[in-house]
Amino acid sequence: MLSQQIVNGLVLGSTYALFSLGFTLIFGVLRVINLTYGFYFSVGAFVALYLARSMEASIWVALPTGALVAGLVAVVVDSVLLTRIRRTKAGELASLMVTLGAVLALYALMAVTIGTEIQRFPFGFVDNTAWEFGGVRISLVQVLIVGTALALVAVLFLLLQRTRLGLMIRALAENEDAARLMGINVDATVMAVSFLSGFLGGAAGVLIGLNFNAIQPFMGEAMMLRGFAVIIIGGLGDIRGALVAGVLLGVLEVLTAGYISSTAKEAVAFSILVLTLWFRPVGLFGRAQAKKA
Repeated sequence: MLSQQIVNGLVLGSTYALFSLGFTLIFGVLRVINLTYGFYFSVGAFVALYLARSMEASIWVALPTGALVAGLVAVVVDSVLLTRIRRTKAGELASLMVTLGAVLALYALMAVTIGTEIQRFPFGFVDNTAWEFGGVRISLVQVLIVGTALALVAVLFLLLQRTRLGLMIRALAENEDAARLMGINVDATVMAVSFLSGFLGGAAGVLIGLNFNAIQPFMGEAMMLRGFAVIIIGGLGDIRGALVAGVLLGVLEVLTAGYISSTAKEAVAFSILVLTLWFRPVGLFGRAQAKKA
């Protein structure tokens, strides 16, 4: 049924959008390509899984704790790997290469420590309650996923637009040197951006884990590919674009899996990415940069 597939796509797309928001923050504000972002996604999911299994924590404890730990890990990893690169203005290629090596090492460490097999949340971690409206089935898990994603997006927008921290982040995104001259503590602001991006990535990891109930160390790799596609389709560094493109990608993937083939959905992100680069290289909400003479 088409309406059911669309609902499922919106649920999946909301997690894609949430994940891509953190990635957009990193690129749009810090101007680096940080491939370790997918690792934070896995960290959030595994922290929540550990709390659910070993401490019998509820979803209301496991979800925010997983996101919080992922945010703190992001601050540490980003500070160690990217501080010098950012200060020397080495560019995106340097950050890409450094974080590529780092994420391979981090994934390997996680696989050795935890194992590579798929793990699942315990039965009853989230109530299996479901409702049916006009033939469309909506579960409590789906409501939780969409509700959490919407709440985090709303909080992020309020933080960026209505707080002093948001003002500092926006100033840093415009020009780091000018932000310093304005008296902004750039290093502290960078740490805040790293924490926020890691928090969003970790929360998305928990939500994806709930959606599919399948968690393993390398789950962040596939999400990074989708994250790249989303931020390019939406427009590099544009938060609105990340939201729209994330939801669009989720819906199209579910429709492709439902009406064509489950294996064909893996090509959806790449196909849309190629079409975007062909016909609108700046993305849905991006703006073309004026060429200098």
